[in-house]
Amino acid sequence: MSTFLSGVAVLLSTLALACSGYAAYEIFTLRQTLDATKTASNTVPTQAPNPTAPTATAPQPAVSPLSATTQAAATSTIQPGQFVQPAFGNKAEVELLSVKRIKDPETANRDVVNVQMRIRRLATDGVGGSDIIAIASTTARNPETSVTYKGVALDRSTGSVSLFQLRPKASADAYTWVRVPEGVNSLDIFVPDTGAFKNVPISN
Repeated sequence: MSTFLSGVAVLLSTLALACSGYAAYEIFTLRQTLDATKTASNTVPTQAPNPTAPTATAPQPAVSPLSATTQAAATSTIQPGQFVQPAFGNKAEVELLSVKRIKDPETANRDVVNVQMRIRRLATDGVGGSDIIAIASTTARNPETSVTYKGVALDRSTGSVSLFQLRPKASADAYTWVRVPEGVNSLDIFVPDTGAFKNVPISN
């Protein structure tokens, strides 16, 4: 009986030793794996941000300024009601609608200014047959040199406007061409029997 118990004790001791050795082997293998992983992670280079590197900025939209020609045209446009003068006292009024430089179809030169205007009858009575505005006789003057410019021709105008033929508060549009050299940018305009229009800009 004692021999059997001794054999069992030896067997259990052998099994315990084997289990301890297996456990020690597993711990050693696990430690080696962890050390290898840690070493590999330490060898990966870390790229630090470069404080001197230029920072990318979003492109700003380009703003194209108006050309000098466009700016001049914008500032020389006549606004409604900007140039209004009485005619025949207070019987009527003349309003300039536009003063624009155009090309002469006969010479192809841009030395002609087209003056467009609106004649409005104000008086309800006291208007006679002689109250006529001769549009073709309109003249202009250079405000800087005082040089006077005349109309191109009778056929380059609407002729005359009779106030007698207009009903009270009614109006009629008219135009005339005036010969003005290139380079002149403003005019004093004189419509017959009408107040003077001073420093009127010429649009292109």
